[in-house]
Amino acid sequence: MHEILNVNGLSAGYGPLRVIHDLDLTIKAGERVGLVGLNGHGKTTLFYAIAGLTGWQRGSIVFNGREVGGTRSQGPGRYTHLIVRQGLALMPQADELFHGLTVEEHLDSGAFTKTAWKTRKQRKERVLELFAPLRDRLKTPVSRLSGGERRMVSIGRGLMVDAKLYLSDEPSLGLAPKIGIGVMEALLKIDLSGSAMIIAEQNVALLEGRVDRVIGMHAGKLKGEASLASSIKRRKA
Repeated sequence: MHEILNVNGLSAGYGPLRVIHDLDLTIKAGERVGLVGLNGHGKTTLFYAIAGLTGWQRGSIVFNGREVGGTRSQGPGRYTHLIVRQGLALMPQADELFHGLTVEEHLDSGAFTKTAWKTRKQRKERVLELFAPLRDRLKTPVSRLSGGERRMVSIGRGLMVDAKLYLSDEPSLGLAPKIGIGVMEALLKIDLSGSAMIIAEQNVALLEGRVDRVIGMHAGKLKGEASLASSIKRRKA
């Protein structure tokens, strides 16, 4: 499988604060990778660095065969729209929704490319198959949704385009266990033919047996990785 993401020697942070330290990471097409660690140890910053949203960074980030890294010294987000158009879908930890807009308006906003906009009805139907509770809420402002429903809208918006790399940040955060499992199962149903997914999560149990590998993150550095399937076998032995 070809590489979707290759991060080499990445350091990144905000203002004077350095959060990530000389990080290396490679993700291949077809992989679904879990990134685990406590809050404040760099998971979200890694996602923001890939999307060009950190205040500063250095090191190489090659996404889908093109360099998108380098120094972010002219303001975060300046090149994010170009990175997104290359096939990046970022599903943020906080839902970051516009409470005055409806569920349908949020989903439509995710279909921002010409191809996605032309086929938005079919794409919307695909999202509703994953998140059935949203079908009867399309005309409802997101301010009137439950926390689980808002998370479904946030993830569904990210699925309205054909991404090469999906970055899902803490999808179960703040949700009841049953709702968190439902959201995770929907993420795992996404077809990754020619694409990849990284799921940042504190709840390791939600990832067990469901992803290809798990990478630990602590104090801005990766702390090794292992196949969950093999680790489960070792525990049983």
